Amino acid sequence: MKMPSLLGSIHPRSFFFCFILLPILLLLLVAPSSSSTSSKNEKKVTMSIYYESLCPYSADFIVNHLVKLFQTNLISIVNLKMVPWGNARIATNGTFVCQHGNDECLLNSIEACTIKAYADVEHHFRFIHCLESLTIEGRYNEWFNCIRMTGLGALPILNCYKSRKGISIEQKFAKETAQLNPPHTFVPWVVVNNHALQEDYQNFVTYICKAYKGSLKPDACRSVSTRTYYDSDAKSNSFHHGCYVDEAKNMSILATNHQIN
Repeated sequence: MKMPSLLGSIHPRSFFFCFILLPILLLLLVAPSSSSTSSKNEKKVTMSIYYESLCPYSADFIVNHLVKLFQTNLISIVNLKMVPWGNARIATNGTFVCQHGNDECLLNSIEACTIKAYADVEHHFRFIHCLESLTIEGRYNEWFNCIRMTGLGALPILNCYKSRKGISIEQKFAKETAQLNPPHTFVPWVVVNNHALQEDYQNFVTYICKAYKGSLKPDACRSVSTRTYYDSDAKSNSFHHGCYVDEAKNMSILATNHQIN
């Protein structure tokens, strides 16, 4: 008994439609994945932190406030950039002069090299958070322990620091800090989507949530206040202290006069 052919029972026109529609369906399944990823990255809020490693206000901000980005998953909508230079300056002989002395210059460079060696923000932020915690405790000389505690390899960081690469990274950060508009007057200096938060820097979550244009905001944005330093009547209570540029300049002048005398 002859079995009917399955293929023979299908109308030729059906083959035509299958041939045309199958590639289109495949594109619809694959395309949204890549385009949505691109769209998500474009909608991320850019947040830059200009700071110096031994400024107690920078350390407090990083350890007790900025860490909320990771604790609340706000980091999923933020491109975070750490810039460890602050109120340092480059002397006429090319050496770095830091507000809190040579130890700060060392640690600024170590953090800069960690950012370079470990580009993933969650990796280098863990190290920076650890080091700044030690700054708060007055134990920053134990910074090397942070490499072990965070599971990062020491060689990429140390090789960067001992080579010209570490110097060039800090020179780049110095240039970027000098080009801020408006110029920074203290650190930590926080910028969200090219908007300097200035005195209201601890209120950064509000600015991130207001700047984010994506459709699905993290839970942290749903309960945050929309009031900021610039559109509220609470300015007198909003200011948080920092390490000032003028103080760094005065310290440099005093140090120069001491050397002359």
